[in-house]
Amino acid sequence: MRMIATLRRSLPRRASHAPHGAPRRAPRRAPYWALLLLPLLLPGCGLLGQWDGKSASLTTKPDGSTMGTPEELYAAGMDALKQEKPAQAVELFETVEREHPYSTWATNARLMTGYAEYSRNRYTEALTALDRFIQLHPAHRDIAYAYYLRGLCYYEQINDAQRDQTSSNTAITALQDVVNRFPNTPYARDARLKIDLARDHLAGHEMSIGRFYQQRGLYAAAIGRFRNVVDNYQTTNHVPEALHRLTEIYLAMGLTEEARKTASVLGHNYPGNPWYQDSYAMLVEGAPPAPGDERPGFFRRALNTIF
Repeated sequence: MRMIATLRRSLPRRASHAPHGAPRRAPRRAPYWALLLLPLLLPGCGLLGQWDGKSASLTTKPDGSTMGTPEELYAAGMDALKQEKPAQAVELFETVEREHPYSTWATNARLMTGYAEYSRNRYTEALTALDRFIQLHPAHRDIAYAYYLRGLCYYEQINDAQRDQTSSNTAITALQDVVNRFPNTPYARDARLKIDLARDHLAGHEMSIGRFYQQRGLYAAAIGRFRNVVDNYQTTNHVPEALHRLTEIYLAMGLTEEARKTASVLGHNYPGNPWYQDSYAMLVEGAPPAPGDERPGFFRRALNTIF
């Protein structure tokens, strides 16, 4: 199960052009700016029936003539996206690029190719198209969206906290690029939210490894993981548990004073947290631990990060 996909369902609505994610997402709507680029008022709409997989079929009008202008081909591609047929849209946008490479429609088609590939979860192909657009059109008015969509391609490939987190780091880098380049845009606001979630995901990965080491008595290795969370992921909701785990380990090692200091830091920063109540119960005889259902799980921590 892709935990991050579940998280996406709990997020506030994305920018208007970027639909919600899910394990099996419905194809996304075209971005709002693309719908304003004359697509649906031009000839070529309504020409998409049952596609036989051949490019020629997509460029043939009902009367048997062939669509030849870039406007017609681009409009047909947008129509394909509206009808949730991204494969046909990609073919039509690529036809615009191939047959009319120097037209303004080809520029827009490059970006829409990336969007159409993204809408059917073909992230490698989407990234190829987006990188080409960014390289060729760095001053384009929709360059911010291209960078944002590129970040989403990486973000939606994040694995669950038990697996290698290379994808999380790559997504954070790509999303931070959006924030740095376009700080006052809606794309940057959404990118910041996703960066926080990705960092929480990385912290969760460290916690998972730390608990693994702790359960096997490998305390030095576990301490390294929990301290990494405390030192480098201070804005995540994993820090209280990390401090509590450190308190447990120090007590198990007979380092009572170190355990008291760590619990004191936990109590000072998170006085009402159930993890502090557990730590306090270990250090003070007769103090009750927190009820089991009070400790936030992964999904509740993620929601706390958002809200």
